[in-house]
Amino acid sequence: MSRLLQRRITRGRFELPYTDEQMRDMLTACVMTEVAYRHQEYRASPEMDSYIEKAAQWLKDGKTFGLLLCGVPGNGKTTLMRAIQTCINMLDLKDDFNRDMGLAIIDAREIARLNKDSYEQFKAYRNRQMLGIDDLGLEPTEVLDYGNILSPVIDLLSYRYNEQLFTVITTNLRPQEIREKYKDRIADRFNEMMTKIIFKNPSYRGQNAQK
Repeated sequence: MSRLLQRRITRGRFELPYTDEQMRDMLTACVMTEVAYRHQEYRASPEMDSYIEKAAQWLKDGKTFGLLLCGVPGNGKTTLMRAIQTCINMLDLKDDFNRDMGLAIIDAREIARLNKDSYEQFKAYRNRQMLGIDDLGLEPTEVLDYGNILSPVIDLLSYRYNEQLFTVITTNLRPQEIREKYKDRIADRFNEMMTKIIFKNPSYRGQNAQK
């Protein structure tokens, strides 16, 4: 039994050589850069500061291998995910084989399309060490392919859960709506693998601020 347990070790997370304050400042700078890239003006707020701090803490501590950003459309979830992408990619992280690790972002609807039209590309995203999934919940839960019923996003999430792969997700769904759409199996796995950040602020769109 001890030998079996040694083989089933938890996948290790990368370690970042920064203090909590440094991690927060880096991520804040990346958020500001993402907002400026969209020709908007960054406006600091207690809400966004708290989201950034929680995301920075998650990056630093690595207590879970997933991050779920929930909230209404336009309130900064995708901006924060892209800021996390910039922050990770600029750190030039390496895996155990000294290969470059970078966070790729894909729309959930594109996952569903690739599963049907380009399965090799679908597998490439599924197997990435780091993956961001934008707008979870807008994709069809099931896809019909020559009479076969596919569940692309559910299959991808189940695989990444089993392999304990670094995953960041944005969604407009509330936690209960996630359970209704993806059923108990995925919802329960989210509870285990994901640190949740609930965006409670209204949409920034039309306010000349971060989206």
